[in-house]
Amino acid sequence: MRLSKTENISIMASKYDLIVIGSGPGGYVAAIRASQLGMKVGVVERSELGGICLNWGCIPTKALLKSAQVFEYVKHAADYGVSVKDAAVDFSGMVKRSRDVAGGMSKGIQFLFKKNKIDHIEGFGKLKAGKKVEVTAEDGSKTDYSAEHIIVATGGRSRELPALPIDNEKIIGYRKAMVMEKQPKSMVIVGSGAIGVEFAYFYNSIGTEVTIVEYMDRIVPVEDEEVSKQLERIYKKAGMKIMTNAEVTAVDTKGKGCKVTVKTKKGDETLTCDVVLSAVGVATNLEGIGLEDVGVATDKGKVIVDDYYKTNIPGVYAIGDIVHGPALAHVASAEGIICVEKIAGQQTEPLDYNNIPGCTYCQPEIASVGYTEKAAKEAGYDVKVGKFPFSASGKAKAGGVSDGFVKVIFDAKYGEWLGAHMIGANVTEMIAEVVAARKLETTGHEIIKTVHPHPTMSEAVMEAAAAAYDEVIHL
Repeated sequence: MRLSKTENISIMASKYDLIVIGSGPGGYVAAIRASQLGMKVGVVERSELGGICLNWGCIPTKALLKSAQVFEYVKHAADYGVSVKDAAVDFSGMVKRSRDVAGGMSKGIQFLFKKNKIDHIEGFGKLKAGKKVEVTAEDGSKTDYSAEHIIVATGGRSRELPALPIDNEKIIGYRKAMVMEKQPKSMVIVGSGAIGVEFAYFYNSIGTEVTIVEYMDRIVPVEDEEVSKQLERIYKKAGMKIMTNAEVTAVDTKGKGCKVTVKTKKGDETLTCDVVLSAVGVATNLEGIGLEDVGVATDKGKVIVDDYYKTNIPGVYAIGDIVHGPALAHVASAEGIICVEKIAGQQTEPLDYNNIPGCTYCQPEIASVGYTEKAAKEAGYDVKVGKFPFSASGKAKAGGVSDGFVKVIFDAKYGEWLGAHMIGANVTEMIAEVVAARKLETTGHEIIKTVHPHPTMSEAVMEAAAAAYDEVIHL
């Protein structure tokens, strides 16, 4: 039987070397790298290219935070010898700029897809037996595509607590927090990870009354304890209320605002506010994507994979928020690259999850990598710890950003750089030095002898290393 020309084209188009389900920082990066390695690639995405990170997470939040920072600068302009009158927050203008930035970046991904000859298959992707993906388009029509290799990169969403059912009116998640019609007068933020403290900074700096409720005994609980203490001091000074060892047990949304019941060690406390923001972590998107149908093994909401992201089913792989490891954009990208390079038969090595930097973009920023001081001691290391405060940094003083410090931890025996923890202006740009140095197995003494430029924020890294070995000059 001979096929018509159009039938032949459609059959050819539905057969790929690689299909990626999801176009976030894991999916789209994996797709581009696979295309570079000579594969024919299709990416299934039902929403905007770039996923949550680009459209509703990492990128648009940074735009909002910049708007808040500009307003703060203007409010304190007199400190810098600049007179500004009648500065006011244009909340809808801030939201619009944030959306425009995200929209521009999503178009950038469309350009990269065209450049790399990657097909964007619009719709919801579901695994089927026999190395197939069923894609349901917006109109409900279903089309099967087949590929030798399929990467699942469906990412995550706001986790919901039973006491905090998100209604997107009074109890909101991060998506709604970015596009609110009007600025709330008061807000209770539940959870103090990166999402919680970033939105706390944004809303507090533009005049919203902010209360943070954290279940653990300190805010940003994954960070070094000294970083947590520093951020809490700065946030309280900025007028935020912080409740730790506290749990939201109920929210009454009847009436005008919200009545929030918080269980504390001293008993229940009731808070009133306009809006509650739930920022209690990420849930994985595993529902309805056919994992059970083809027999892909999962554990506690994560897909089980090997060091190269293979599942138990040949030809099926998983990366990003849906596998073990931190739910971070740069982790998903790194996993995607490792996965496709392995598929292509390249020499690659497993990801070192102990050398992943974490960044939080509140003001002051937080950046860290490796062991905290406590974790290093618990792991049995004899440690040398060095700290350099930005109050002793000429660049920080000149910039009016002297809050914060750099803290470094070395193994006393071999000089191995075990970890670094920073809080201050622009520290998210400084942490990569530590990641690179640790990758190259650089010692503390080598960092001291690495000449850093002056005056910069980054020389605090060298000074902190020198402090660990009692060689610090500027303290």
